[in-house]
Amino acid sequence: MKFHSKPIEEHTEVPLADDGRREQLIEHWARVDGRPNIRADGQNACYVVSVGVWDDPAQQQAQLAEILGLVRAQGDRVVGYETYQRSRPDPRTYLGTGTAEAIAARATAAGADLLVIDAELSPSQTRNLEDATGFSVSDREAVILNVFLIHAKTRKARIQVEIAQLEYLRPRIRGIGLDMDQQAGGLTKARGPGETASELLARQLDGRLAELRKQNAKLERAEQTQRKGRESCERVALVGYTNAGKTSLMNGLTAAGLSARDMPFETLDTTSRSLTRHGGDVVISDTVGFIRRLPARLLASFETTLAELREASLLAIVVDLSDPEWCMHLDTTHAVLARIEADQIPRYYVYNKLDRIEQAPSTEQLQARSGGHEFAVLSSTDVDAVARLETALIDAARHRHQRTRVFVPYAAADVITSIYAGCRVITTNATERGLAFTIEGTPQVIAGIRRAAKAVQR
Repeated sequence: MKFHSKPIEEHTEVPLADDGRREQLIEHWARVDGRPNIRADGQNACYVVSVGVWDDPAQQQAQLAEILGLVRAQGDRVVGYETYQRSRPDPRTYLGTGTAEAIAARATAAGADLLVIDAELSPSQTRNLEDATGFSVSDREAVILNVFLIHAKTRKARIQVEIAQLEYLRPRIRGIGLDMDQQAGGLTKARGPGETASELLARQLDGRLAELRKQNAKLERAEQTQRKGRESCERVALVGYTNAGKTSLMNGLTAAGLSARDMPFETLDTTSRSLTRHGGDVVISDTVGFIRRLPARLLASFETTLAELREASLLAIVVDLSDPEWCMHLDTTHAVLARIEADQIPRYYVYNKLDRIEQAPSTEQLQARSGGHEFAVLSSTDVDAVARLETALIDAARHRHQRTRVFVPYAAADVITSIYAGCRVITTNATERGLAFTIEGTPQVIAGIRRAAKAVQR
């Protein structure tokens, strides 16, 4: 279990709890273990083992391709890989001692220095597997955490990822050695064990976590204030499996200019833009992608990001039709939405990357997969199709809108400003005393404007 983690320079408000000592102790841990540490260039030579029970070869290859993509996304080289069918994990080493030793022999022949197991290992299973193979071992969760850390751009995202990473590391602090014990203590000058290196590291990680959680809570309060400022708007959230093309669609819909590389978890930070050019009453957000067996600690760390989904008026679920496992990806998305209690929000399905497949699924099949909700089939590179999608999403987001007429005297400039800021203006008629509007907006905004208009006319 080796991380690419380094103290984050952007955390100017959060001084390191250990003044850099945490990284020195982690390096010391690796030296005492006697196993290879991360190379100077930060790149490991990985031997990957995909573990599971598969009904068909296509499913087996899809899972293998996913973990290989994640390993490469964290900046490592894959020097060998294999799949291993196992329905029940061995409680001690997950793979079984004999299997682990055989895998270690193949990994050694391939020139690997890190063994990656596509499963969630307990701390004891990781330790026992390292003892059985002589390799440093990284499980699925550690790989995903490293990928998240690499792609975290803003201060908030990097704080959230480091919290998740340190929570993962905390129960795995063990076996560092006794060469850092205190040499003496107490009034009688008797020698005693003092504080071991593992206890010191645990205490320092706890201090770091406390500082990060405090700063994260501060940023969460700021984001809650920003979301309250958008309560007058209908909110559309782009959701779906990682690498489904959400950010490319976001760029096509709003010209946001976001990075849309073909890489897992390229987007971690929620970005919001107005979807309507006049009125600004519909806002669309690009959110973090999902993946099968997404670590629970990441869901907890990205609580404010996921709150954007729970508070949305409409979920635009993006599906990559070019992926052979698109049905499984859709099932995973549904499962995550259920886990975060966002499965009752209205949906609009966007079946993307039509340009990468020879034949699209039938309309009947897509209707069945969409559960009766509206859907579109397109490519994010098709400008006309994206324009039609924009209109469809705006109409779907406005399904709760009310239309009404309201009269506002010329002197009530603040009410007129509120109408243009929070509503869609259908018609405007000027009279001697003021303006007569036909407007459309959310029930809350309409009610507020009616109250303000009546108060002015009294």
